[in-house]
Amino acid sequence: MMPARMFFGKTQLKVNASLAVIAASAAALAVLAGCSSNKALATQDDGVFTYLLDRKTTWAEEKIDAMPPLPQASNLIAFNVSQNTPLTFAVDKTTLTVGKDGVVRYVVVATSPAGARNVNYEGIRCDTYEWRRYASINDDQNGWDQGSAFEFKRIENGELNAYQAALYQDYFCTSKLPVGTAKQIVNNMEYKRTQSSINLR
Repeated sequence: MMPARMFFGKTQLKVNASLAVIAASAAALAVLAGCSSNKALATQDDGVFTYLLDRKTTWAEEKIDAMPPLPQASNLIAFNVSQNTPLTFAVDKTTLTVGKDGVVRYVVVATSPAGARNVNYEGIRCDTYEWRRYASINDDQNGWDQGSAFEFKRIENGELNAYQAALYQDYFCTSKLPVGTAKQIVNNMEYKRTQSSINLR
């Protein structure tokens, strides 16, 4: 028969060994759980960070409720486009508006040396360097023809009659935003204060 002290001694060793294995397993599980939790949290944080970076505001153009009046000669402000073009260009100051959507709208008149006129109601979007047409004067020269309208497209540079580029760069926009209120823009045009001349001061 095994002595009582030896029996209990071996039993105690087995119990201690089992407890050590259980404790080690629990510690390993805790470490794994912690890593998994941290990884999930990091992934979640990364997702939120990426979402905030990728999120873009949705731009919507303001609705045009009514066409502006046809231009009057007394309201026209001439502006320079190119020394090589035979046409003259002017904006009707009473039609110029600056929308909350960042679009400067205006009526422009292009006149040939023979006196023929091309009249359009247009808008220039400062943040994208684009322009669009809302209407042109009709054949009878007594109203608007909205059938000539088209959506925003890129402003072309370097063309002989690229008056949209001249308006954008000289008077309407700076740092992808309207220069100021309609009154400020009209005032600059009347006194020929282009953006390049203002920046030189």
